[in-house]
Formats: sequence, C-alpha cells, structure tokens
Amino acid sequence: MIRLLSHFLIRDSLPEEKKRSLLGKLCSAMGIFLNILLCAAKLAAGVLSGSIAVTADAMNNLSDAGSSVITLIGFKLSEQKPDREHPFGHGRMEYLSGFIVSMLILFMGFELLKSSVEKLIHPEEIAGSALTIVVLALSIAVKFYMMFYNLRVGKKIDSAAMKAAAADSMSDCVSTAIVLICTVIGMYTGLQLDAWCGLAVAVFILVTGVRAAKDTISPLLGEPPSADFVKKIEQLVLAYPSVVGIHDMIVHDYGPGRRMISLHAEVPAHGDILRIHDEIDNAERELAEKLGCHAVIHMDPIENDNPECVRLRSEVSALVKQIDERLTIHDFRMVTGPTHTNLIFDLVLPHHYPTGEKELRHEVSDAVRQQIGRQYYTVIQTEQSFIE
Repeated sequence: MIRLLSHFLIRDSLPEEKKRSLLGKLCSAMGIFLNILLCAAKLAAGVLSGSIAVTADAMNNLSDAGSSVITLIGFKLSEQKPDREHPFGHGRMEYLSGFIVSMLILFMGFELLKSSVEKLIHPEEIAGSALTIVVLALSIAVKFYMMFYNLRVGKKIDSAAMKAAAADSMSDCVSTAIVLICTVIGMYTGLQLDAWCGLAVAVFILVTGVRAAKDTISPLLGEPPSADFVKKIEQLVLAYPSVVGIHDMIVHDYGPGRRMISLHAEVPAHGDILRIHDEIDNAERELAEKLGCHAVIHMDPIENDNPECVRLRSEVSALVKQIDERLTIHDFRMVTGPTHTNLIFDLVLPHHYPTGEKELRHEVSDAVRQQIGRQYYTVIQTEQSFIE
C-alpha cells in the first residue's frame, strides 16, 4: 500500500531531501489512519466484553495515532530552510518530535498500569466473544504490516523516527498477542487473567517509551557517528595521494541529512601547497556529494621525507600500543637540539580511561627515554576521541 501510494504521490523528479520528507509524512499519515481504526474496533470490543486488557490495548493504539501525528508534524517542521536563528536548519525537530512521542507513550503506560492495578484489587468478571477474538487477530495482522513498512522506510530514508515506529509496532504485536491468548484462556477455562494482561500491556508500553526516549535523546545530546560512516569518510579522504593520515574527526548531527564534518588531514610538509590544497578542496566537495554533509578539512604538515622522524614516529606509536592497544598518536614532529631532541605529539585516549592524563603522560615519557633513548624528551598533548 505504501509503495503504491508513494508511486502516485511522490515524483521521481523531486530532490532526494523532498522525497524523504514526503515519504516520512506518508507513513505517518498511514499510521494515524490505521491506529485510529484499530482503536475504535478494540474500544468497541473492550466495552462490550468489559475487558480492561482489550481497552488498554485500544488506548495503546490511540497513543500510537497521537505519536504518528507528532511525527508528521516533526517531518513538516524539520524540512524548513535554515534561517538567522537556526543557521544549521531545523532537522533536529524530527528528534524532538520523537522525544515528545516517547513522553506520551510513557504517560499512557503509567495510566494503563494504574487501571490494571485497580482491576487487580477490584476484579470484575469479563465476557469474551468471537468479536473480541476477531478484532484482536486482525489487529496483530495490521500491526505486523505497519512494522514491516515502517522498518523498510526507516532504513531507506535513515529515519530514527520511522525505526522507532517499527519497534513500537512490533511491541504492539506482542502485547496484543498476549491479550488474545489470555482472552481465549478466559473464554474456555474461566480463569480471569484480564488484569494481568493489562499489566503486561502496560509494561510493554513503558518499555517502548523508555527505548524511544533513549533513541531520541541520544542524538540531541550528541552521539558519535556510526563506525560505517567513519569508515566511508576515511576511505574517501585517504584515497587522495597527498593525504597520509587523518585524525581529530568530529561529526555534528543537526538532523537526518544535515551533518557537518571537521577533520585534520596529514600531508607532506614539503609538498606543493597549492596542489595539496586543491586535493583537500576536492575531498571536501566529494564528501558533500557522496555523504550529504558539509566538510571542513584542516591540513597538518608532517615530515614524511625525514627518515629519522618517520622511524621515531613508528617506534613511539608502537610503544604506546604496548601500554594500551587503544592508545594512538598523531601530529608527530621532532625538534633536534645539541644535547637532546624533543618529540612532540598528541596522545588520544579512549573515554573513561582508568589512568589519569598526567600519570599517562609521565608513563609514556619514561617509556620513551628507557626504550628509545635517554636523549629524547616528550611534549605530549592528551585528548579524547569524538568518534568512538
């Protein structure tokens, strides 16, 4: 259905960003329609049977419809162009809408939990029916379809909101299946499991809300890029002949399709500066074209034609790896004097490193003097990686 509607409503001639937004809004609109339909059917079945579990499941679908409304608004607001107040655009509105949705899910979960506990304390006999069974079975089928198209579209347009909707639909399939099983058991055995089913549904809703909140808060706070995205950047930039290595990579996410990259590229210190600068410009343009991001690359000159400097850089790099495999160095240079040589470099630490920075600098410095030579003194700048 989604594929058919998108074929008629979304033209191939539209820009990719516009097609992405339209597809997201189409999925959200479909979610609103299907969830309201399911809510009405389950509410009718729940009222007729007196089942708190079925009514709870109906309210879950109503909250899903509200979630789809907010997601739809989020897609609409996120496509606004950059302005004076928001020069990086409004892409994070998609994350904010997802966060609001997660809060609504949590609120609904707590309300259903409260209702289920009340029914445990004051139980009432419920009457299952064939209508209830049919409604719940159809609901599972519809939610499975929603999970399928949300997941497929979420992967296609790289949307956290759509992927979260898919996970929500999957949890709905499970929770509705629990209600269906308990309803059938009650019809044929007389066991009153309704309140317990309501509790189970409420727990599923709360778990979904917590997961959705985590998925939307993380990019808002600033999470590291995926390893695959980092690898693509490295492969692209290192493909240029003058680039010897890269470090200090930072990726800022201002919403889907709105990322900014900054990194340092190590280039020969005695190379043709104009030719190297031209290559760096080309790398920035290629990153924009192939990865859809704005890139700024800083050139760091290194002495790759000085055998002594190359040897010492390799030895120091191997030495820090002996201390800890996770440690790396960059911006290595040497200043030679009549009595000693200064080795200057940056030392990159992983997050939550157990050894303090000052202690680690002393450890590396002592190891250099003991294993490489007493005439070498280190000038070390420690820093954290932004792409772990």
